[in-house]
Amino acid sequence: MKKFLSMFTVLVTVFIVSGCTLGQQEEGEVVNVYTDRHYDTDQYIYDLFTEETGIKVNIVKAKADELINRLETEGEDTEADVLVVADAGRLVRAKDKNLFQSINSDVLEANVPANLQDTDDHWFGLTMRARVIVYSKDRVNPEVDGLNTYDDLADSKWNDRILVRASSNIYNQSLLASFIAINGEDDAKAWAQGVANNMARDPEGNDRAQAMAIAEGTGDLAIMNTYYIGKMLAREDQKEAAKQVAILFPENTHVNISGAGVTKYASNKDNATKLLEFLSSEQAQNVYAKENYEYPVNQNVEPSALLNSWGDFNTQDINLSQLGEFNTKAVEIFNEVKWDTSGH
Repeated sequence: MKKFLSMFTVLVTVFIVSGCTLGQQEEGEVVNVYTDRHYDTDQYIYDLFTEETGIKVNIVKAKADELINRLETEGEDTEADVLVVADAGRLVRAKDKNLFQSINSDVLEANVPANLQDTDDHWFGLTMRARVIVYSKDRVNPEVDGLNTYDDLADSKWNDRILVRASSNIYNQSLLASFIAINGEDDAKAWAQGVANNMARDPEGNDRAQAMAIAEGTGDLAIMNTYYIGKMLAREDQKEAAKQVAILFPENTHVNISGAGVTKYASNKDNATKLLEFLSSEQAQNVYAKENYEYPVNQNVEPSALLNSWGDFNTQDINLSQLGEFNTKAVEIFNEVKWDTSGH
């Protein structure tokens, strides 16, 4: 009987401990993160933060829209202190849903350029990626073929040669939103229609799939984020395809970010702020740059050797908040030009 009671006590204790929520752990020693980033480098950086501060980082991973919906549903009962998502459009969406709070941090202000952070200090960029034109080394010569800008992709000479993801992809939505912000709706719609007319196939697959399709001869040009090329070159089963393409940075290259904010009902606000400050530090930014092929937002940190080998580029002169501001109109334009079902 004593043995039974002892075992029962152990089981009850295990149940109670395992049943504790993230928010019930001892305050001051944890920070709870909802993130849609799925890279080993991120966990390595969180571990560095814990080593340096003693603050444990608890992670919940899911797709960005799922996390945003979860935060909205949980309200004041949320366990999350920090939301990390890819794309400024999603960060703006979370802000519009009143899921962030403003934080006052001289460290973040110094580490993150003004155009890569929210004007109300609700979110801050942590990594940067460029959305560029990728082309076949064998079948395209930019200087000879007149390829220099995003607008060039709408020229009929590229008919049946362009590969790109579906319009539901947030990267494409933000790209078009940037054109709306800079050139207006009419020019943005003309560009989207031109690219849709020039597609080699209806949009399918992720960014890597577009580079693979170039290698297979399905098309000659693609719109991709730079860091995917870096990741492909690091994989045995994809590096040969990646070697067959080259990167062109268009005039006024579109850049986007992964970023983060402190949630409105964060139980560990101070720890959350410390984490964001650490993620923007030179130490963490060097890891992002060298291991995940992303451009650092901290201007004291150099991009990796691979990224530097691709050359310098000029970026669009906009605050990334505008990517969220014009997201709805971008989606409407994609639907109007039948981006996904243009009959290729």
